[in-house]
Amino acid sequence: MVRTPGPSAVKGLRAGRGPDPDFAGLLSEHAGYVAALEAAGIAVTVLDPLATFPDALFVEDPALVFREGMAVLLNPGVPSRAGEVAELAPALAEHFEQIETLAEGHADGGDVLVMPGRAFIGLSARTDRAGAKELARILELFGLATTIVTPPPGVLHLKTACSLIDAETVLATGAIARSGLFADYCVIEVPADEEGGANVLRLADRVLMGSGYPRIADLIAGHGAEPVPLETGAIAMIDAGLTCMSLRW
Repeated sequence: MVRTPGPSAVKGLRAGRGPDPDFAGLLSEHAGYVAALEAAGIAVTVLDPLATFPDALFVEDPALVFREGMAVLLNPGVPSRAGEVAELAPALAEHFEQIETLAEGHADGGDVLVMPGRAFIGLSARTDRAGAKELARILELFGLATTIVTPPPGVLHLKTACSLIDAETVLATGAIARSGLFADYCVIEVPADEEGGANVLRLADRVLMGSGYPRIADLIAGHGAEPVPLETGAIAMIDAGLTCMSLRW
């Protein structure tokens, strides 16, 4: 499930200063992302833009979904995004029989890395401890063991700095790799000058990644997966990654 960006998306939240992305470029990159999902054999539901919510194309922040037929409506940590949850709920109700709601605190889906049988919840400016604890309680109802972690300083979302390559392997920035957060897993450290490409999206034997990170592509290929580079220059200007633009189950 994805949401097409509206013109207001160019004013999306960002941690640093910089020019707005070109809207045509944003649309083109989003279309390329959808095409890559479909090329991997995934059926894609495309939701309409939400003009009043610039960040609504990042559908993974207000919700989590699981293939077992369960979903969680979250509570984004930025007030301007709170209304996205109600907008997304009807679309999720068409696919999921069990939908839980975060009743306390704040949590963004970008701070949740789900592994087989386990989920890591990262504390951030968008996910507070109350929200992390409430989300942990809900995920444990789903049979997922949970670990609340504190990423190194300067990390926007946990998955900004790390992502899955396979069920036992995490691609991570140097700071995450050295933090010991994933001591029980194989960790592949991205080169220091390619840390902007640490967020990738695994789809079976393919891994969607940002173009312009040739050594990350080599690392992925060396691990037995097929790297699929996508243009992400405009999307990166509003602090987006590949995992946050879709809900997958």
